[in-house]
Amino acid sequence: MDTLSIPQSDLRKLLGAASGDAALLYLYLQAGGRLTSAQKELRMEAYQLETAAASLRQMGLLPEREPTVLRPAELPRYSQEDVTKNLAEGGFSPLVGEVQRRLGRVLSTEELKTLLAIYDYLRLPPEVISILITYCISKARARGVSRSPSLRTIEKEAYRWADAGIDTLEAAAAYMQAALERQSRIGRLRHVLQLDGRALTAPEERYLTSWLDMGFGEAEIQLAYEKTCLNTGGLKWPYLNSILRSWCEQGLLTVEQIRVRDQAPSRRQGRGKDANGAPGDYERAALEQLLKLEGKGK
Repeated sequence: MDTLSIPQSDLRKLLGAASGDAALLYLYLQAGGRLTSAQKELRMEAYQLETAAASLRQMGLLPEREPTVLRPAELPRYSQEDVTKNLAEGGFSPLVGEVQRRLGRVLSTEELKTLLAIYDYLRLPPEVISILITYCISKARARGVSRSPSLRTIEKEAYRWADAGIDTLEAAAAYMQAALERQSRIGRLRHVLQLDGRALTAPEERYLTSWLDMGFGEAEIQLAYEKTCLNTGGLKWPYLNSILRSWCEQGLLTVEQIRVRDQAPSRRQGRGKDANGAPGDYERAALEQLLKLEGKGK
């Protein structure tokens, strides 16, 4: 009987997502199944398959399709006449009104040209574009950005959707659901780390995403954060990251596992705090990493 080998990193992501459909689809594909036949063979409803596939894409466990459209830099040039013509034909005009309402502003001529490219060149249906706008707004809010996203930002995301084949209402809704669940978790982590009052920087968001991908939840990250503040006097991202990476490498993914390891007599001096409350091995390693990074910055 053949044995299916699953990388630990993939397993942690699947456990963190807590999606049975996504895990089943992952195993099916790893065993040589094809996405095109998954719905029939796994006896899934269409919406279940779309949601599972979207979850795997969010976790980086399902390769994106090869690009089928030109990149933004190669976008055909649309003129003012093109915009006027499409507004008069009827299909484009209601979309413009909806986008302006959602963004809370009147679109400029250049923005109308960009929107026309999404609608006419990428061939994304208006209902998909509406969900795309909602997704981009929600993504900005999750990062702590109050202003509405620019059309350029929306255009870049539209290309990602077109390349990934997210061009139906069902696929868009499934993708957004999976993405918003992830953004919601990042939002809760911002609260845990006391970062509610400002937007996340790109490196900070990458840290949070990587910790979720490791399989950690809010409780474990909060515990690592408390240790970081205790030993460094505040939030030091490299130090916090080193603690979590150390736990991940040891297979410690829950608060219970971490505390049992800390309290084990044979590990107390090497892993947690020693009898005098001094940092153990993983915390010393985190401190050394922090000092190296700070030394490079001088």
